[in-house]
Amino acid sequence: MSEVEGTVQGHRDGHGFLVRDDRGSDVYLSQQEMRAVLHRDRVRARIVRYDKRGRPEGRILEILERRKAPIIGRLLHEGGVWLVAPEDKRYGQDIMVPKNAIANASAGQVVAIELTEPPSMYSQPVGRVTEVLGEIDDPGMEIEIAVRKYEVPHRFSPETLAQAAGLPEKIRPADRRHRIELTDVPLVTIDGEDARDFDDAVYCEPAVVGRGKKPNGWRLVVAIADVSHYVKPGEPLDEDAYERATSVYFPRRVIPMLPEKLSNGLCSLNPDVERLAMVCDMLVGADGEVHAYQFYPAVICSHARFTYTEVAAILANTRGPEAARRSELVPHLLHLHEVYRALLKQRQQRGAMDFETTETQIVCDENGRIEKIVPRTRNDAHRLIEEAMLAANVCSADFIAQAKHPSLYRVHEGPTPEKRTTLQNYLKALGLGFSVSEEPHPKEFQAIAAATKDRPDALQIHTMLLRSMQQAIYTGTNAGHFGLAYEAYTHFTSPIRRYPDLLVHRVIKALLSGKRYHLLSGKLEDAPAPRSARSKAKHAPTQEMEQWEAAGAHCSANERRADEASRDVEAWLKCRYMREHLGEEFSGTVSAVTSFGLFVTLDALYVEGLVHITELGGEYYRFDEVRQELRGERSGMRYAIGARVRVQVSRVDLDGRRIDFRMVREGEDDAARLRARRERAQAGKSGAEEELARVKSADRAAKAGTKAKARGAKAAHPVKAAKATARKASPARAKRR
Repeated sequence: MSEVEGTVQGHRDGHGFLVRDDRGSDVYLSQQEMRAVLHRDRVRARIVRYDKRGRPEGRILEILERRKAPIIGRLLHEGGVWLVAPEDKRYGQDIMVPKNAIANASAGQVVAIELTEPPSMYSQPVGRVTEVLGEIDDPGMEIEIAVRKYEVPHRFSPETLAQAAGLPEKIRPADRRHRIELTDVPLVTIDGEDARDFDDAVYCEPAVVGRGKKPNGWRLVVAIADVSHYVKPGEPLDEDAYERATSVYFPRRVIPMLPEKLSNGLCSLNPDVERLAMVCDMLVGADGEVHAYQFYPAVICSHARFTYTEVAAILANTRGPEAARRSELVPHLLHLHEVYRALLKQRQQRGAMDFETTETQIVCDENGRIEKIVPRTRNDAHRLIEEAMLAANVCSADFIAQAKHPSLYRVHEGPTPEKRTTLQNYLKALGLGFSVSEEPHPKEFQAIAAATKDRPDALQIHTMLLRSMQQAIYTGTNAGHFGLAYEAYTHFTSPIRRYPDLLVHRVIKALLSGKRYHLLSGKLEDAPAPRSARSKAKHAPTQEMEQWEAAGAHCSANERRADEASRDVEAWLKCRYMREHLGEEFSGTVSAVTSFGLFVTLDALYVEGLVHITELGGEYYRFDEVRQELRGERSGMRYAIGARVRVQVSRVDLDGRRIDFRMVREGEDDAARLRARRERAQAGKSGAEEELARVKSADRAAKAGTKAKARGAKAAHPVKAAKATARKASPARAKRR
């Protein structure tokens, strides 16, 4: 059997997987194999067998590297033993802490712990407390946990803070050199009500496109904050920004990529103050095509800060109170709306996909707890800005590609052969009369979406179309953007919060000055474009591309890390919120179907939970992978995405970020519902948290005593010690990811 290397990914049920370096199929690791390793350790393993479905199972041969990042958890003192229960259940083992290593922490507090002894086959890991975060119920604690759990950099280095403090409060005369003055152009920002940093400002006016004399198109100006003027390659500000790669957004808090002096001050396009910008100045025809564009550095002054709601109200009623307050800027907003409609028409002709999905916004109270969850409605103002930014991003990609200069592209590839086959089988099973070609074009997907939008199962069909596509990434190799139907696409419009945009700005600036921008050994430097002797350094382009690919992989990974951290916090908040609704019934829609049950999103609360397959009724349900549905063998009852159901909130697992529902059927005996409500009233109103804590404490005390005895007996009888420290688990547990 072959040997492979990779990173261990733990599972909350005790087993794990080896994520291989060669990107092959993940290797299953049993609970026995997981005893001596922890989540995110690097190991070498041998594949020893394959299960019935051809999935590999491995045995660990060597631990190559122990993960050194701190582990976050609750400090517990039970049975005379100090333990830390990791917040991330993928670690699978509690960590023992000597009495003299708890620092100034007390039982029940959330702490960061550093391992002093790794786990082995016969002993638990041992560690020491390095940081005390506070009490679990402290406002914002879920965010403090998440940034450490996902290793999100959240403290700027002293050098970075010192450099930021030394920056000016406003632009200086020297900053204006070689820039075009656009302070008289009525650029405006349009953002959400809660926005604090403003990357972009826009302006539009009628223009002549081509040889005509009358306006037959528009001049669209997109001005983007010139972060690259202040954040230079190799400096502390740049090093911290690269490490973060993106800002991370949580409810009520942002972990910014740049210090506040820059993100909310010097670089933010705040109204009525002069700012440095990189401008994409475009001529857009009546057909929505960008006929010409140019880039240049400029000095601008935002003439107003609009919100999406305000702009939507003005566009809907140009005689209303909102329009009256901004009368001098209303004509420009109307021109922006006109160019948006032209760009939208071109988007449809291009075949770009545009699925309407429901996004939600969490509204928190002063203590950081959920007050309500509301749908985030997209209006023409949102779409207007989106189309303007897309146009600027496409021009950026085209400008760089035409110059054949290395850079980062935003690439979104079409379906893999496996996903395409799955989608083809699904469409065939539904008898829709549609198919997907071997080399699919976005127009095919858009045609299917448009033809099925009025069907009862439209949600299911559109979900399958979305799931068939790959995740967008940053890479140095331009492979186009499938979803947007662009041959080349990059990110230029958000350098305050995305590092790839900052790199694109540097490349464009270098090209404008007749130079080339080099990314070498992880450091950034400007160099003149070679004029002769091109035969020299034949291997340099390959090496340079490798550096760009590495930068793209880093930015893509950190983007995913930011998304995971944000989702984790939102899931915790939603679980905390749903504990107040235990036993209550809601209507909802099936949002996903799996072999083990249904995920249902509640109508009123916009919260998703699981109806386990055992809660569907007294019969066997079979998962139809082709149709993506669960079907009862006796009754023929079917559940698919988009199905309407009524459920009861039966369980909330705060630690596991999981909400469980049970199905409620018409005509069902009300006794069970009444009993559940009584239990909720008794548990929720009379101290559910205290009761839960007591039960957990008793359970952990028993475990702690056993573990302590096992450590004491380890030297005398290692086999018994191993049995004592092993967690209780069924050997027949399904090997399911």
